[in-house]
Amino acid sequence: MNKDLTKYNEVAEILKAIAHPVRLCIVNGLLEKGKCNVSYMQECLDTPQSTISQHLQKLRSAGIIKGNRNGLEVYYTISNESVAKLIRELVENM
Repeated sequence: MNKDLTKYNEVAEILKAIAHPVRLCIVNGLLEKGKCNVSYMQECLDTPQSTISQHLQKLRSAGIIKGNRNGLEVYYTISNESVAKLIRELVENM
């Protein structure tokens, strides 16, 4: 057995970050669309902008997404291919 739990801790943190229906929806939406801004997500999820921003912060902190500024807008994309594969697999088998 691997006594170095660092790797498992990292995976657990990623799983915690995506273990919320809104965050799963955000990640899946980014996979489908490629990139989105907060306004688009707000319309799709019918959720307040502040709530979306809080979820985006958790996903950014976990290294799952990244934001790129374009003028006044920030467009988010998936930055972790392992998470992208995991979500694709989960959604396809639902």
